[in-house]
Amino acid sequence: MATGRLGVEETLGALNAALGPGGPVWFKETRARHLRARDFLAPRRALQARFGEGQVPEHVVRAVVDLQGPGVAPVLRCEPTPAGLALQLQRSAVFERVLGAVAAYAAPSAPSAPAAREPRVLLHCPSLRAAPCAFRLSQLRAVLVADHLARALQVHGVSVCLVPAVRDPHMSTFLQQLRVDWPAASEQASTEALRSRALAEFPPAGARGALPHGVLGSACLKELVKGRGHAAGYDANLDNCLVTEDLLSVLAELQSAVQHWPEDSSLGLTAAPDAGADSCVVVHVVSYEEEFQQQKLDLLWWKLDDQAPLRQKHLVCGPVKVAGVPGTLTAPEYYELRHTQVCKASTLKHSGDLAQDPAWTETFRVLSVATIKFEMLSKAPQSQLLLNLADNISTKGTKSGTFVMYNCARLATLFEGYKCSMEQGLYPPFPPVSSLDFSLLHEEGEWLLLFNSILPFPDLLSQTAALDYTAPGLHVTARTEMVCKFLVQLSMDFSSYYNRVHILGEPRPHLFGHMFARLQLLRAVREVLHAGLAVLGLPPLSYI
Repeated sequence: MATGRLGVEETLGALNAALGPGGPVWFKETRARHLRARDFLAPRRALQARFGEGQVPEHVVRAVVDLQGPGVAPVLRCEPTPAGLALQLQRSAVFERVLGAVAAYAAPSAPSAPAAREPRVLLHCPSLRAAPCAFRLSQLRAVLVADHLARALQVHGVSVCLVPAVRDPHMSTFLQQLRVDWPAASEQASTEALRSRALAEFPPAGARGALPHGVLGSACLKELVKGRGHAAGYDANLDNCLVTEDLLSVLAELQSAVQHWPEDSSLGLTAAPDAGADSCVVVHVVSYEEEFQQQKLDLLWWKLDDQAPLRQKHLVCGPVKVAGVPGTLTAPEYYELRHTQVCKASTLKHSGDLAQDPAWTETFRVLSVATIKFEMLSKAPQSQLLLNLADNISTKGTKSGTFVMYNCARLATLFEGYKCSMEQGLYPPFPPVSSLDFSLLHEEGEWLLLFNSILPFPDLLSQTAALDYTAPGLHVTARTEMVCKFLVQLSMDFSSYYNRVHILGEPRPHLFGHMFARLQLLRAVREVLHAGLAVLGLPPLSYI
């Protein structure tokens, strides 16, 4: 049997190459009604543009059917249809390859030399300098995006440094409550070198006594933008900026982080002794209100520090609007509201006040955070987000974090049920995976789970961590909404399958083969689901 991880991107690349020179034509099907007949399609119009009248030469069709190569899924048939050239994979063989190596699909393929392939990334989230009592929802969104992006980059093998270190103990407590993994402050970076440079570059006009306390001078930002050689992305209203001790303190921390890159024990990496700023990219994850101020800081950093990183990008998170709520709702108030709703919903479901039960306390906290993270992260960070705080918290709401966690708990219950039955002697121990007959998996929902969730998950992780550092201009986009959307769709597909198919059947030997093949499929679903939740900073739940 062939070895190595199968990949959607590798298969698509081989399919497009088999058609000869030209742009990509093939795409992967995702809808259940299409997957009944085909897995990939080359649309008729695209084929007409490539071959004229859509008549694909016979030798090209044969080349597609005979496709082989690293990561390429085995093809069963390829035939013309009214929609175009339809391709179906050897599904039993794909089940066998994927379910025989579940761990390979729960994470991206590990690069052999991460530090050599990817630049070091400094993620700077200025929202964390806010006071917790005045922490806005837009700032919370920026923090959650930064935390999720950091996890996605680290899983992909990128060395990441997080700035600023949090100094307010109340903010640290709130971040822990939200399961945001961010460093706390140790010692404050020295501003002396930057202060001396600022006094030399921006001498105050007139007597120093005329300047407000803490102000060292004034910088002409328009000149600094011109000095950068391009103005793409900079606000046209940038003019003069007062250079203050507070600004220098922020710059000193950024400067220190670049110069003294921390050891990344999770990756086994340390910064090379001669690693300079050119091997680092800075991504400022800011709320839309903070963008203007951050542009000022960037320009000052380049002016005052000759070793400032050449690549600085801004990931600007759009505004957060709250439907039907007058006034300003702070982030801590938002958390308390969701936590109260989670406790109330669980009380109604279980007919009792579980909020007073210590065994459920942590579960309610996780559900509250899951609700918030899925609300905040399920839309592209650059877009506006509208929250409806009146939405009921329920395991029935198929687009919520609660629904995802509920199905995570259902999987745990399933495997615990098998374990208990096995210990009672009803079922035999799980056999070696190599002995399972995956040709027994022919339910529509089984292929849907494998083809739409398990097989493409490594590619999804890579896309979530993809930042175009080399694109021109000041701004960068991120796909931090992908994991939440993926987990919601996975949970919907699993829930539909689980409600329709009885996994743990009667304890009869002739039914065990089918049961074990299905359990191995759902074992892969569980691993992918847990890996996706980990990138969001959420632990799996075993009961709700």
